[in-house]
Amino acid sequence: MYIESVPNRDSPPAVLLRGSYREDGKVRKRTLANLSRLSIDVIEGLKVLLRGGVAVPSAESVFTVERSLPHGHVAAVLGAARGSGSSAWFGSAPQELQPVLQAMLVARLLEPASKLATHRTLHDDTATSSLGRVLGVGQCSADDLYRALDWLHDAQAGIERRLARQHLLGSTLVLYDLTSTWLTGRCCELAARGHSRDGKRDDPQIVFGLVCTAEGCPISVEVFKGNTADPATVAYQVSKLEERFGIQRVAWAGDRGMLTSARIEQVLKPQGMDWVSSLRAPQIAQLAAEHGPFQPSLFDERNLLELTSQHFPDERLVVCRNPFWPRSARASGSSCWRPPRPTWPRLPRPRSAHAARCAARRPSPWPWGASSSASTWPSTSPWRSRTPS
Repeated sequence: MYIESVPNRDSPPAVLLRGSYREDGKVRKRTLANLSRLSIDVIEGLKVLLRGGVAVPSAESVFTVERSLPHGHVAAVLGAARGSGSSAWFGSAPQELQPVLQAMLVARLLEPASKLATHRTLHDDTATSSLGRVLGVGQCSADDLYRALDWLHDAQAGIERRLARQHLLGSTLVLYDLTSTWLTGRCCELAARGHSRDGKRDDPQIVFGLVCTAEGCPISVEVFKGNTADPATVAYQVSKLEERFGIQRVAWAGDRGMLTSARIEQVLKPQGMDWVSSLRAPQIAQLAAEHGPFQPSLFDERNLLELTSQHFPDERLVVCRNPFWPRSARASGSSCWRPPRPTWPRLPRPRSAHAARCAARRPSPWPWGASSSASTWPSTSPWRSRTPS
């Protein structure tokens, strides 16, 4: 027996319980019952019974949800990684390490953590998402992740060269900066105490520099000892761009702590490279003394002002207006742009209204009035960048 649904033109279809039999060598069928008046749930239950199954009142009565792993964010990041060609990045890795590398890449975006913590998020017993099951690494061990790290260390130069050919070809602007992170333990050879950006002065740290394109796409990363100064890493990065990536024409953009005058003279100029940096406070004061005060009216037409100086030959000097700089300079007590103000004796505070009226009739000791004791700051700030002409 079986249940058949027969179309009925504009009316609802007829649901019939039918049986088949053989007569004179031909297969015939006959209608046993009309089930059209039954509900859809009852009809579906009868179909299950006729196929040899067991009908149950509802799915909730026989199924219990023991665990549900989030999957949406995994599908989004994994799809974007595959669309970017991540499979080709790890194509030369051993077959058993390729899904582990893919899982580590996605996990680094979803839940950045140590390798032991990443292993816990991937393992079937302690998973926090469906990433381990989707990539089939739910039973991997922590040693597999460290083996993948060893392979990445050996393949780092090749991966960075591939990224440089793809994103730095024909480009002249490279962004470079450093940061640091503290760590615990005594086995790291690069750990040392230095300038801590995390405020962890008592803990050792490592310093790592990142080279990016003008759009912010990471190209290369390098780890240095924790006591390495920022400018000391510029020469290494310059040689990397020339020797490893084969890029000769590059313009470096860095802050005044990274591209110091010494690094520009010793590293960038001998290599014939361009740069964009900014002057320090004493140099800005020297520049202002040479060209006179920068009036706000100079910036009415445009926000940038280009000038030359004998102290910086063959360089472009650009002054930009920053209305927030005087406020921060006043708060920090900087005196780069503070005009000289005389020190006048302060009058004693009047003790009564009559004494105040008498004091008001006296001539002011200041030639320009009593309100001149509070000098004002200029609204023009000499922030500027420089590149060789």
